[in-house]
Amino acid sequence: MPEDWLAAPDGSDAPAGWDAGMLRRLAEGAGSVLAYLWSGWGALASLLLFCALWEWGGQYYGPLILPGPRATFERLGELLASGQAAPELWISARRTLAGLGAAVLAGSILGMLAGRSLTAAVVARPLVTLLLGMPPIAWLVLAMLWFGMGDATPVFTVAVACFPIVFAGAMQGARTLDGQLTDVARVYRLPWWTTLFEVHLPHVLSYLLPAWITALGMSWKVVVMAELLAASDGAGAALAVSRAQLDMAGSMGWIVAVLGLLLAIEYLLLEPVKRVIERWRAVQA
Repeated sequence: MPEDWLAAPDGSDAPAGWDAGMLRRLAEGAGSVLAYLWSGWGALASLLLFCALWEWGGQYYGPLILPGPRATFERLGELLASGQAAPELWISARRTLAGLGAAVLAGSILGMLAGRSLTAAVVARPLVTLLLGMPPIAWLVLAMLWFGMGDATPVFTVAVACFPIVFAGAMQGARTLDGQLTDVARVYRLPWWTTLFEVHLPHVLSYLLPAWITALGMSWKVVVMAELLAASDGAGAALAVSRAQLDMAGSMGWIVAVLGLLLAIEYLLLEPVKRVIERWRAVQA
């Protein structure tokens, strides 16, 4: 037995120096991981149901109109194996994350600032409504005139389409902060960084994270549309080529690849972050 593995004072087999709190945190962390993995069965079941409906639609309409899942995934495998898919998907992901990052940064900061001022919230509300009602295709047409056929067009379109979603979530989160908690922090003379990270941010992030997830889905739709109409590379441009060649299986393969990246980013990145940040909800329950 290694020397650093010694009996705990209570006679258990825990390593020396480990207290009950550390063991409890490790157990809670392992339980959270298992609970998250177990919750994936529901998502997997819904995806399998969707594939079943997709297969039924493919058999009903035929491969020329709607290729089935098997033909689509076989074509997608060919695109990945040939090395054609990875560069195009990377270009689309880079544009998506650039536009989404700009929207998240600007929308979160400006939304929280507007939420702390009643005047700013009243002034910003109609502007946010106008931006939410503006079709992304209109922004795309303007971006094509302003920036031409480069990366700036899809990045700008994604940013301006996602900004009002994030701004509205941040403003609502800041507007609904519990004033009593702020008063308690002031009475106990908590440092400003403790008040920010322990009192304000957990509440605001409960509004921001759903807005970020919604903006993530919007960003992929917008970037594919922008590439389809205003770019010569990326998944959207490849989708346009497949459509022109009447390669329906290839078109569906590109769509599935984009959706797969969207699900991977949401469930492997944003959802774990959301569960960690919103642990206070479970404690409150």
